[in-house]
Amino acid sequence: MTGGAGAEGSIALDAAALETVNFAKGGGLVPVVAQDTLTGAVLMIAFADREALAATLATGEMHYHSRSRGLWHKGGTSGNVQRVVSLHLDCDRDAVLARVRPAGPACHTGARTCFDPLGREADALAALDATIASRAAEVPADDAAPSYTRRLLGDRNLRLKKIGEEAAEFVTACADGDAARAREEAADLFYHALVALRAAGVSLDEVRETLAGRGR
Repeated sequence: MTGGAGAEGSIALDAAALETVNFAKGGGLVPVVAQDTLTGAVLMIAFADREALAATLATGEMHYHSRSRGLWHKGGTSGNVQRVVSLHLDCDRDAVLARVRPAGPACHTGARTCFDPLGREADALAALDATIASRAAEVPADDAAPSYTRRLLGDRNLRLKKIGEEAAEFVTACADGDAARAREEAADLFYHALVALRAAGVSLDEVRETLAGRGR
């Protein structure tokens, strides 16, 4: 976790800044917006008191205040923790933006965010990657024909051949200036690339981490 310079217009929340948080406005609590630092998706909104924010700073994992449980370590029981990348106070110091890397679903329903299906729509690539991972993990019945994804995962030459074909079709669509076709071919290429990445033991989040590192 880093407490360094915050996002533009915000205040980085660290141990010193904790003393300036305006808890009084919310009756001892401040709202906390948890955002996936890789996808930008809003995962959930909860509340924190001074104890919860102090625990978050001390452990590097999100803690909130629950009316029923008091201090609540998010994912402490389920394993779906939220690892802190950075914390920021808003200009009035009475709300917190927590940029995190989630280890699992944020919602108690099992959804990636508490705003599904909006979360799935906002991150269609993550939903596709999760589907591919599910196909990779399933064991088909002996008499069942494998799905197309399973066929790709099990056939290296077919995977590479399809990536080459889809890439060529995407290039052609772009060269022709055909926006509609380029969009469709890009979707096909992304799908086949994600399957190939899965077969290579690489997840979409790992690719995002690489991109985020380049951006920094």
